[in-house]
Parts: sequence; structure tokens; C-alpha cells
Amino acid sequence: MEVSNKYVVVKHHIQDAPKESDFEIKIGALILSVDSGSNDVIVKNLYISIDPYQINRMKSNDPSQTSISFAAPITPGEAIDGVAIGKVLVASDNGKFQKDDLVMGVFTWAEYSLVKEESIIKKLEPSEFPLTYHLGVLGFNGLSAYAGFFEVCKPQKGENVFVSAACGAVGNLVGQYAKLFGCYVVGCAGSQDKVTLLKDKLGFDDAFNYKEEKDLTSILARYFPNGIDVYFDNVGGEMLEAAVANMNTFGRVSICGVISQYTDAEKRSSPNMLNVVYNRINIRGFLAADFMNVFPDFIAKTSAYLQTGRLHVIEDVSSGVESIPSAFVGIFNGNNVGKKIVKVAEE
Repeated sequence: MEVSNKYVVVKHHIQDAPKESDFEIKIGALILSVDSGSNDVIVKNLYISIDPYQINRMKSNDPSQTSISFAAPITPGEAIDGVAIGKVLVASDNGKFQKDDLVMGVFTWAEYSLVKEESIIKKLEPSEFPLTYHLGVLGFNGLSAYAGFFEVCKPQKGENVFVSAACGAVGNLVGQYAKLFGCYVVGCAGSQDKVTLLKDKLGFDDAFNYKEEKDLTSILARYFPNGIDVYFDNVGGEMLEAAVANMNTFGRVSICGVISQYTDAEKRSSPNMLNVVYNRINIRGFLAADFMNVFPDFIAKTSAYLQTGRLHVIEDVSSGVESIPSAFVGIFNGNNVGKKIVKVAEE
């Protein structure tokens, strides 16, 4: 038996901001069988995570492509893969997975995925939380926020924290963790609606629309008259320069992403290194995978916050494989609020 399978490919390498025309929806036939005795499975995809780092995999060359396995380059014309959740449709007879198991792993941007035994895949156990949480707040976005803040920045209660891209999948969680910990938190975002969300729903002490500000250094000085102790950076570029200019002595900067540079290779950050030296500022880049040792602690504390309603989850969900290109492009246009997910099929 075989099924018709829609999947997404990138037509060519992308060196700047992505456009929907860079992608193509293809349809192929997938035979619903796997080799006996293997760990291969066929998964019906339910939810696909949309993440900005994927743009670096679509470039002809990028330093990130050799840094870690999940950042490996994508070949134009071939199916794109990424983190997803699905249901096992066909399993082999070795017993590792059973039909109808819910699984998460690196699957193709498609309706169905043939997942080879060497691929990243794990079974999801029953949970009180929605499945989508495993892609965001209880997944690598949540771990990035938790570890990047607590492990990299080593905050102290009462410190001043600034978060860029604060309405993004990671940034909104960083701000909430910081508030729950007892810090003063200001975030920036790209619209007034997002600013209102940060202050009224997510509990940020203050927020501003960076698109309305011409002098980022001055605006940060206004929001942080006593300086910044911790800066959680998701964007790089001029925002990093402005934050460093306002950092206190022994300030910490956690570099989670540099989305401004993802689509413009010429946009490099040049913070004042005299500030870095004389204020003894610690600037560190990191990947969530660096902190798998704190994953159990992260899950325990985050689950407790969710159970008591102290942590809010913001998801932005589109429907259908056909919506993947627009969902991905929208991230770079600031269209998403919170975690961007594409729902492929009903649970």
C-alpha cells in the first residue's frame, strides 16, 4: 500500500531573507512498509516546529553547518527536516516502537516521514500537557531560555534583565523565568501589540518597540537608569552594541541567536571592547544541546510553573503542509508571536 505525500523543499540556496517563492511543495508516493527487524518507522506528522536557525542550513555555506549534527546543510530539491511530533503509522517487528505511538524527533517537513533507525526519535509518554508543548516550552526553546538564563547568566535576585526578541519562542520564556526569579525585566519587540502582550500578559516590568527608536543606546539608558546586569540576546547587531554600552560591571550577556545576521551577512555586531574589558563583561554563545545535564531540572521546574499557571505559553499555529513556507518566512518578518508551529494533521 502507498500514500500520496506532500513535502517541502527549498529550490536553491538562500543567502539573504527567505521568500515563499524560494520553496516548493512537492508530492511523492510513499510505500507504507519498512524492513523487517529494523528500527525504521513511518510516521504521520502531526506538528512541525518552525525555527529560524534552519535558514543557516539553507545557505551554500555557513559556519554553523559543521558545528552540530542538526545544523547540517540542506540540499536544494530534497525534503527539509526538522523537529516534529507524529504518530507511528507503520513499525517493524522489533518492538522498539508500536503502531500509534506518539513520537518526537527529526522528521521531514511533510505529511508522512520515513524515519530511519539512525535518526533522532523518541517515544512521548502520556502527559497532562498539550503535545505542542514538547516543541516549545518543554522542548529546546524552553531549555534554551532556562539554561541560557540560569546557567549562562547566573542571575541574582533583583538584578536588571534585558531581553531582545522578547515575543519570540525563547525570549518570552526568558522574561517570564526572570520575573519568577525576582528580577527587573524589560523586553523589546517589533510592534505595539507585542509590547502590550509583554507587559499585560507575560508580566514584564516594561517593554518597547525597537522599530520606533532611532537611538537604541539612549532608549536602553532610559529603561535601565541603573544599568543592565543581564542581557539575553536573540538578535545581535546594533541591539547587542547598545546593550553592552549600558551594561554594569560584571554584566553577563547570553547569546542565543543572531537573527539580524541570519539574513544579512554584512550586519555584524561591533560592541565597544573597552566596555567589555573595563566592565569585565562576560559574553557567551551557547546551544541548548550544551545543557542536557540540566534537562531534568528544567522539566521539573517548568512543569511546576505550568501546573500552577505561573508560566504562560504563547503559540502561533498554522495549518497544513502548504502553510510551512509562509510560516517560515513570517518568522523573519516578525509575524509570529511566541512559538511558531505548523499543524499537519489532527491528533
